[in-house]
Amino acid sequence: VQAGVRIVDASCGGVGGCPFAPGATGNVGTEDVLYLLHRMGYDTGVDVEKIIATAKWLEGPLAAPMQAAVSRAGLFPKPRAA
Repeated sequence: VQAGVRIVDASCGGVGGCPFAPGATGNVGTEDVLYLLHRMGYDTGVDVEKIIATAKWLEGPLAAPMQAAVSRAGLFPKPRAA
């Protein structure tokens, strides 16, 4: 992103995986990518809390916990202004 990448591929909750990689746990979670970008100061225009809520909802239909770290751990408080 710092080098100019403007499209980042991710999957809500980290759902998915690679059928060619034995033991693949899934994709990078959208909420993890958003959390990183927001903490770096980028405005993505995407509400990470809504993505987390969607990932939590997905656990029901998929009958499996989400692999994304932010969905499991939650958001840390925003840094305070100095």
